[in-house]
Amino acid sequence: MSTDKKDTGRQRDEDLQVLDRVKRPKRRKVILHNDDYTPMEFVVHVLEEVFFHSSASATRIMLTVHNAGEGVAGTYPGEIAEAKAARAIRVAREAGFPLMVTTQSE
Repeated sequence: MSTDKKDTGRQRDEDLQVLDRVKRPKRRKVILHNDDYTPMEFVVHVLEEVFFHSSASATRIMLTVHNAGEGVAGTYPGEIAEAKAARAIRVAREAGFPLMVTTQSE
């Protein structure tokens, strides 16, 4: 019998590296787009109710959307951003407004 170790194709525990880090989910911006039909007050309402902005913050974002054509409502992990965009669109459609909301990679 020999004292040589047989290679069984398995690594010893000391040879393994364990990565403790979990990759962060990719973040996405939720963007509101300007249109000629959705009232400014309704955009503020959506920003407060769906995105939980204060009245002052919602008004500032609404004015950015109005003046620049689009504005960022928030930045979230991918699935949350998609869910918030879908909810904002649903609230707008239920109220009869064509508010367009998209998401974009950060």
